[in-house]
Amino acid sequence: MTGATIDLAAAYRDHSLWLEGWLRRRTHCPHHAADLAQDTFCRLLERGTCASPRNMRAFLATVARRLLVDDVRRRELERLYCEELFALGQSVDEISPERIVEAVAELAAICQLLSALPKQVAEAFLLRRIDGLAHGEIAERLGICDRTVKRHIARAYAQCYAFAYPD
Repeated sequence: MTGATIDLAAAYRDHSLWLEGWLRRRTHCPHHAADLAQDTFCRLLERGTCASPRNMRAFLATVARRLLVDDVRRRELERLYCEELFALGQSVDEISPERIVEAVAELAAICQLLSALPKQVAEAFLLRRIDGLAHGEIAERLGICDRTVKRHIARAYAQCYAFAYPD
């Protein structure tokens, strides 16, 4: 990046059509590509001033790629949520779109929270909460002692509590 700041109006004028085409090739949907291109420039606008990159297209592609990954993750969470509702015998039609969006946002926040934990701590927590394994089974699977499993799970719960009740 150079010392100058990004002129977003010029970047949009000069590169938005290129970015939309770049995204269209990856999403195979012109409407989705247009939304992600707009989101890319909105993300830059939200960031405020930042140094102008040497290669604007590479920079925009990096920002757009990250948004695309976030979008894929969100869609996967949404799909898993709907599958779980179906498995529980609930019709997706019974659940409002607002509730689905809310649940997906909650799941994304939980994923982010767990990704901030050390891998073994998150894995112990998930094995307990999702798979319902006992501490001894988790210890055996992870190759750690039962006491460490308890500490890992307590740490994950503390992180969840801190997230749920920030003040």
